[in-house]
Amino acid sequence: MQLKRVVITGIGAVTPVGNSAPETWESLIEGVSGIAPITAFDASLFKTQFAGEVKGFDPSSIVDRKEARKLDRYAQFSLYVADEALRDSGLNMEAEDRSRIGVIWGSGMGGLKTTEQEIIDFAQGDGAPRFNPFMIPKAIPSIAAGMISIRFGLGGPSYSVSTACSSSSHAVGSAFDQIRLGHADVLLTGGADADVTYTGIGGFNSMHALSTRNDSPSTASRPFSKSRDGFVLGEGAACLILEEYEHAKARGARIYAEMVGVGMTSDAYHMTAPDPDGKGAERVMRLAIQDAGLNPQDIDFINTHGTSTPLGDVTEVLAIQRVFGDHVYEMNLDSTKSMTGHLIGATGAVEAMTCVMALKDGIIPPTINHDPEDVDEQIDYRINFTFDKAQKRDIRYALSNTFGFGGHNACLVFKKWEE
Repeated sequence: MQLKRVVITGIGAVTPVGNSAPETWESLIEGVSGIAPITAFDASLFKTQFAGEVKGFDPSSIVDRKEARKLDRYAQFSLYVADEALRDSGLNMEAEDRSRIGVIWGSGMGGLKTTEQEIIDFAQGDGAPRFNPFMIPKAIPSIAAGMISIRFGLGGPSYSVSTACSSSSHAVGSAFDQIRLGHADVLLTGGADADVTYTGIGGFNSMHALSTRNDSPSTASRPFSKSRDGFVLGEGAACLILEEYEHAKARGARIYAEMVGVGMTSDAYHMTAPDPDGKGAERVMRLAIQDAGLNPQDIDFINTHGTSTPLGDVTEVLAIQRVFGDHVYEMNLDSTKSMTGHLIGATGAVEAMTCVMALKDGIIPPTINHDPEDVDEQIDYRINFTFDKAQKRDIRYALSNTFGFGGHNACLVFKKWEE
C-alpha cells in the first residue's frame, strides 16, 4: 500500500528551561541550564540535592483549581502542552472530524508524586485505609492520554506507552505509524513525567544513577566529558501535532517539518545497563534510517540520548560510529540533556521537538558544560558534539535517539520541510 506522508504542524512544551515551546527553544539555543537546587521538597538528606525542575508552572490556564487537584503534576503538564500545541497548529476543532483525531502519549512513571503522597499519608495516619478516591486515576500512566482526549473531545486512537526513558519516542513513532497507515488524520503525541520527588531522587540515588555534583548543579550534566558522574533528573512535557500531509495541505497549515522514519529495538541484555557493545542502539538507528528510505550519509544531525552517564555515553558514540563510519565527522551531534536534565518519559518528545526546530531554523543547540581538558580516552573528539555554542547549519535530515531501562530503544527521523 502507499503510505501517507506525515508532517508536524504544532508543538508545545514545558521544561526546566521554559514554560512554552518558543521559550524552551530559545533557552536551548542560548545554552541556558535549567538545573538548580531542588525546591519542591527538602532534599538535604539525599546524595543528590538538585534537579531540572519546571519553574513557576501554573495549571490554571488549562484547568481550574478544583480540577487540578484531581490530576497529578505529570497530567497537568500533559494537558498544558497539548493545549499549546493545538493552538499552535491552527486546527479548527469545530470543523474537524474528531473521530479521526487521537492521542498517543508516553510516560515512564505516571503519577509518582500521587502514589508517594498517598502512601506517606497512610503510613502516618491512624491505620485506617483512607485513600483519595482519585488516587488510582491520578497515578496511572494512561490517564494523561485519556484526559487530553476528554478535554478536546478526540475520538480517535487513544493510548499510552510506557518504556521508561524512551516512552515518548515510542509514542511519537506509534503515532507516525497510525497516520501513515491511514488510521487517523491527526494525532497529539508526546509525553510527560514529573519525577522530582522523594522517591524519584531516592530511587535513582540508590542505583548510583544520578550526578552528586551538589557544589555546581548547573554544570552537573556534562555529556561526553570524562568527569561525568551520572544523569540529572528533570521533569516536563512536550507535544507534537502529527498530521497527514494532504489533510494539512487542504487546510493551509503551517508545516514545521516532515517525519520520515522510526526504528524500535531491544537490547535484550540487562534491567538497567545498556549493552556495552551498543548493538541495540546500532540496530535501532539502522532500522530508522532504512524506514526513512535513506542512507547513513544523508543524516546531518543527531540529538543523542547523551545522558551524561559513564557507560551510556560511550556505548552510544561507539554505536553511532559503526552506523555512520567516516560520515560521523561530517555531522553535528548534541545532547540537550546538558541543559534540561533527563526528563525520563518526556525526554523523547522534547528532543524530537528540538530536531524539528533545528531543521526549521537551521541551528543546532549546544552541548554545554564541556571542558576541553576533560577528555575521555574512549570518546573520539574529532566528532562535532556542538560543544559550548549553538552552530548554524542547513540541516536536511535529523535523527533523535532515546534508550530506556529494560533495553527499550527508539529512533526517530525528521526531514526539513519541502513540498
